[in-house]
Amino acid sequence: MTKKQSIVEIINAHLSSNTLDVPVFHAVALKLQQVLAKPDFKLEEISQLIVADPGVASHVLRVANSVFYSGLSKVTTIKDAAIRLGAREVSNIAMLATQQDFYRSSNMQFNSVMQTLWKHAFCCAIGTKWLAGKTGYGALSQEGFLAGLLHDIGKLFLLKVLDELCKSGELGVSVSPALVNEVLSSMHEEQGYTLMKKWNMPEIYCDVVRDHHKEGWKQANPLLALVRLVDQGCNKLGIGMCPNPSLVLFATTEAQVLGAKEIILAELEIVIEDTLKMVAQGGK
Repeated sequence: MTKKQSIVEIINAHLSSNTLDVPVFHAVALKLQQVLAKPDFKLEEISQLIVADPGVASHVLRVANSVFYSGLSKVTTIKDAAIRLGAREVSNIAMLATQQDFYRSSNMQFNSVMQTLWKHAFCCAIGTKWLAGKTGYGALSQEGFLAGLLHDIGKLFLLKVLDELCKSGELGVSVSPALVNEVLSSMHEEQGYTLMKKWNMPEIYCDVVRDHHKEGWKQANPLLALVRLVDQGCNKLGIGMCPNPSLVLFATTEAQVLGAKEIILAELEIVIEDTLKMVAQGGK
């Protein structure tokens, strides 16, 4: 990195020239979401896409039979899982099951940040799905899961970019934590939104990625309000890169917009903490 160029300028230069290949989505999981965006998709399409990739299929079956779906009898085929849980649920499971592999790096500094980011994403996914059902927005539960999982995808993308630039020697062997935080906080929403649009993800998710920290956010968008509130709940509990233990969830605009009562918010914190324990145990 030269004195004439800031780290942000170097990153922007590479992004503009498309010189970096830093995938953050599994091809099958991404295709599943694109199929779901079509109004005339068929359940068979979902099953065939998953079955065609044995690795994804085994991941989906493991998660479908995990503690998060306890109480249901075991499913042994993707078709059974799709019929039992529905196309959107199974597709979300595929995204969840494949995403974790992208939150890893051989660089210990970046790997540590990615693991923190993964815990935050996982807890936001489960928390948003749960909160949707508790605040009268149960119809958005599945969308809430995926929106919570992907809302910070821009941070993962930028970490991958930084990792590649360090490997190439352009940024040296490491970047100070302060600089990493500066890059992520200032660029992740824009870059995440650009990434989501590039891969033709549904607009409802693109909006969440772009606006989950925006001050003048659209309060009429309940999915955005749900993700923003759960994101803050995770930060209150210290799960993520922006801990804020003094935050009072009930006093947030998001809680007021959603009509979330204090008891619901207290339960949300328990759900998030239980989810974190599951992540720590290596479960999904």
